[in-house]
Amino acid sequence: MYEYLEGKITIVTPSYIVVDVQGVGYRVLTANPYRYTEDSVVRVYIYQAVRETELTLFGFVDQAEKQLFEQLINVSGIGPKSALAILANADHSGLINAIANDDAAYLTKFPGVGKKTAGQIVLDLKDKILQLDTGSQNSSEIVKVSNDILALSDALSALESLGYRAKDVEKVAKKLREIPETTTDDYLRQGLTLLTK
Repeated sequence: MYEYLEGKITIVTPSYIVVDVQGVGYRVLTANPYRYTEDSVVRVYIYQAVRETELTLFGFVDQAEKQLFEQLINVSGIGPKSALAILANADHSGLINAIANDDAAYLTKFPGVGKKTAGQIVLDLKDKILQLDTGSQNSSEIVKVSNDILALSDALSALESLGYRAKDVEKVAKKLREIPETTTDDYLRQGLTLLTK
């Protein structure tokens, strides 16, 4: 079982990153790959999922995010992909507040989460969620400012890979195009905010 990988980010795609650790490239699925920058050296906290036909690594920026993921996948009806979609926004305070305040309606805004599953998340995690260490979200330390026009395109691809419908992504794309050029991570965060309103 892996606790973390420390190495150079060699590939960033809309759904995963590749971490090179002493010449071995580990494919790691993350909630928001654009929090990482190619050629940066980082520590990625790992959750390893083993199934009959595959071994998958899920990566997180810190222990708090990993703990939150582990809590979510223990809820009936939430798989790793749904949990990643829920965690895609770097600021998890909205999620934590929704669970703590029985706000199931907020949770249904995430892809793959219906009313029944949202209710189950609140029921299962309400008492546990406040015990989590929700320490600093240090994603800004690993984000490089880029004014590349591809940033918006990459962010939209990432939203679709998280499970949001193409027509919903296109609606928010119009609003995101009005924002001055920024990083993929910023576009993605703002897109998530618009999609969960």
